[in-house]
Amino acid sequence: MIEARELTKQFVRTEKKGKKEEFLAVDHISFVAEKGEILGILGPNGAGKTTLLRMLGSLMEPTSGQVVIRDSKGNTITQKEKLKKQIGYLSENTKLYGRFTVREMLSLFAELYGFSKEEIADRIAEIGELLQMETFIDNRIEKLSTGQKQRTSIARCLIHDPEIYIFDEPTLGLDIISSKSIIDFMKLEKEKGKSVLYSTHYMEEAEFLCDRIVMIDKGKVIAVGTPEQLKTSTDTGNLRDTFFALIEGGVTDEL
Repeated sequence: MIEARELTKQFVRTEKKGKKEEFLAVDHISFVAEKGEILGILGPNGAGKTTLLRMLGSLMEPTSGQVVIRDSKGNTITQKEKLKKQIGYLSENTKLYGRFTVREMLSLFAELYGFSKEEIADRIAEIGELLQMETFIDNRIEKLSTGQKQRTSIARCLIHDPEIYIFDEPTLGLDIISSKSIIDFMKLEKEKGKSVLYSTHYMEEAEFLCDRIVMIDKGKVIAVGTPEQLKTSTDTGNLRDTFFALIEGGVTDEL
């Protein structure tokens, strides 16, 4: 389980005339992602989604607020090394080692997490089948297609079998087959009791995939609820219309 408590991130930007101005990219955001749940983070460009996810993934320190992560027994985890093992984080800017094969890169990361050679071989075989990577797992990464690279990035995130996945635009720009593979993976991990947080611009995708959705705009939460709750509260038929209704109506109630 992962919880955001009043998470806030302040930055300073320089205006055209050289004047510096402070602004809140994330403004006192709170929510809980439960075990066995896919939680969508939706909002327009510049809403603060990536900054929020980076704080949740322990990649960025909040200006104020707190991220609470608990293990399977409900105990709060405070040690950084244990936190890293709990989280699999996928950024839209994830860098891969182009001259490595997929298998070589996964082996490297598995070694860093302390897996034995036998465990590494078994784990890579399992992941290769799960993400349908068998046909390119021994190819060099620089030769892969966009969809294959994205599946490789996700494989790197799950090599250590984390309890929490944080995905920033995992299907952005992918073909239908690659997108389906990633969506099926998220659904499977949910069934295993994992927590999956992911941001997306694809409202239709989020509508059928997410158990609950956190909608944010200008760094603030404007609504939280299941897709059906959000649509019902705004008398809309799809999440795209729901978002515009929330913006225009100024709705900020949590459902």
